[in-house]
Amino acid sequence: MFLLGTLVNGVLIIIGVLIGRLLNRIPDSMKTTVMYAIGLSVIVLGLQMGLKSENFLIVIISLVLGAVFGELMQLEERLNQLGLWLEKKMDSNGKSAGKGSIAEGFVTATLIFVIGAMAIIGALDSGIRGDHDVLYTKGLIDGFTSIILTTTLGIGVIFSAIPVMLYQGIIALFATQINTFIPQLLMDQFIVEMTATGGVMIFAIGLNLTGLVKIKVANLLPAIVVTGFIVTILYLYNLYL
Repeated sequence: MFLLGTLVNGVLIIIGVLIGRLLNRIPDSMKTTVMYAIGLSVIVLGLQMGLKSENFLIVIISLVLGAVFGELMQLEERLNQLGLWLEKKMDSNGKSAGKGSIAEGFVTATLIFVIGAMAIIGALDSGIRGDHDVLYTKGLIDGFTSIILTTTLGIGVIFSAIPVMLYQGIIALFATQINTFIPQLLMDQFIVEMTATGGVMIFAIGLNLTGLVKIKVANLLPAIVVTGFIVTILYLYNLYL
């Protein structure tokens, strides 16, 4: 079952959120300190990922063009609107409990769980070889992360399981075709630069969590697609350094 790893990943996020809800009575001062700790940890993770690039010019160009496309498409606003819609639905059903914005929890958790190489590599392994180990590992990491995020951002984190499963499920579904039409060297180069580009976004999420700045990280998401185009062009013309 090629979707097993994706389903387990989604379920572990949901379980993590439910556990986090049981811990939501911790004092506000502790929540603030925990949020700073999460933010700092995410910043370090982003730095680690960003430094993996073999040609950082690709990362810069991808982020600049991605930011332009993201602003034109207003991705951050659309994601927030979806989160606010979920928030209203929860409130109207009397199920929205605890502190924290559902929209903020949904958007922040989605970006953290979707951006990164493990999602792509794990989904490809699941679809091509039926090997779900990478997604199982990612699921455990996401599950523990969702526990901490839920204590500070609230129940909105649970809705991040939906885009995570859709994103990884689609990659797993078309994994055989991807493996057939995309040379392994090109895929390896894309993953390296995509990881670095995603790392900068993760770094920005960390800054947002610490409250130092407010960067519209969702508007940077097209940078991942731009990275794919740039790496493909460099590969085809033998210009990759």
